[in-house]
Amino acid sequence: MNSIPPKIQNQINMLQQIQQQLQNILHQKNQYEIAAKETRRATEEIEPVNEDTVIFMSVGTIMVQKKRDDVIKDLSDKAETLDLRIKSLEKQEKALQSRFEQLQGQIKLALEGKPPAE
Repeated sequence: MNSIPPKIQNQINMLQQIQQQLQNILHQKNQYEIAAKETRRATEEIEPVNEDTVIFMSVGTIMVQKKRDDVIKDLSDKAETLDLRIKSLEKQEKALQSRFEQLQGQIKLALEGKPPAE
């Protein structure tokens, strides 16, 4: 890497940082997608249950008895929040992916000895 000009080395470092950020975003998005799926599944299980049925919901380290409709509302709110976070991460992912591809193209051109198109 000593024969590579410092500007290109910096671009390569930036490319690696973007790649790491993309991996982090994809990991977070995957975690949120799993949580959203579990939340929807819980809602599907509770919806057909009679309103008088005793339902417990985990709150931190304890279980709390709650009304069916309150649990459904809580789960619905949680799913909505997770969906918003997923959409936000998708926007970040697209922006980083675009920047990654742009920087990758610049590095490729620089290594081939071609001037960057502006």
